[in-house]
Amino acid sequence: MTAQSGTAQASENTPQDNVVADLPTEKIAMKGVYKAFGNNHVLQGADLVVPKGKSLVVIGGSGTGKSVMLKCILGLLHPDSGSIKIDGQETADLSTQDRDDLMRKFGMLFQGAALFDSLKIWENVAFGLVQGRGMKKKQAREIAVEKIRAVGLRAEVADLYPAELSGGMQKRVGLARAVAADPEIIFFDEPTTGLDPIMADVINDLIVEQVKGLGATALSITHDMASARKIADHVAMIYEGRIIWHGSVEELDNSGNPYVDQFIHGRADGPITSGQVR
Repeated sequence: MTAQSGTAQASENTPQDNVVADLPTEKIAMKGVYKAFGNNHVLQGADLVVPKGKSLVVIGGSGTGKSVMLKCILGLLHPDSGSIKIDGQETADLSTQDRDDLMRKFGMLFQGAALFDSLKIWENVAFGLVQGRGMKKKQAREIAVEKIRAVGLRAEVADLYPAELSGGMQKRVGLARAVAADPEIIFFDEPTTGLDPIMADVINDLIVEQVKGLGATALSITHDMASARKIADHVAMIYEGRIIWHGSVEELDNSGNPYVDQFIHGRADGPITSGQVR
């Protein structure tokens, strides 16, 4: 099978193996990554490049390997084979110190915000500053309040607890925590899950604002196409553990790939569902 990127043509019946395209300076580079759990082969030669200072969104259905790929890049899972590099540095088998140094480059917005119920909002936002960087609580609180306000919440919210906030407000707090340390790379795991369409769009706008304001690189995974279109510079689609298409967000509607076309338009009929019991 031939590779496909951007406007290159796809086969009518099968997805295409991906080859990393010529893109600006690589911040994240994944090459030939495999990951299996017993007989469940989740990643099957995944290739992906995230250019420095750009926002790349990986789309794909449930069970296609999005979350496993993200966990491999974060170092939460170890690939069975293949290469993952951050800023040109191979991440496999890093020393504890090198791993800690690498993690300091990262910010993360978890699906569902994943706030600590027993901590005040400012303590949630400042958690990485205090626990990961040893910052004094007074300074960490000042930064936390600044970030809380930056995502459109009042400063008084800092002394509330997560249970006192709506789902949308909790998601804003999660974003404030993700950017609290001014990370170089921000990861977004289904950032609009559980939100109504209006609040989802608010969160998308905040993501764009924060990523661009920091000059950060962003990698997101989602099946929400409205979100993908709003926050992405580049889009990649994962299917059966491989990246089968990548290109700019402007190329998405004319991808030439029938798998991408079916997914982004939410059609019941197409190559993704061909042969499946419905």
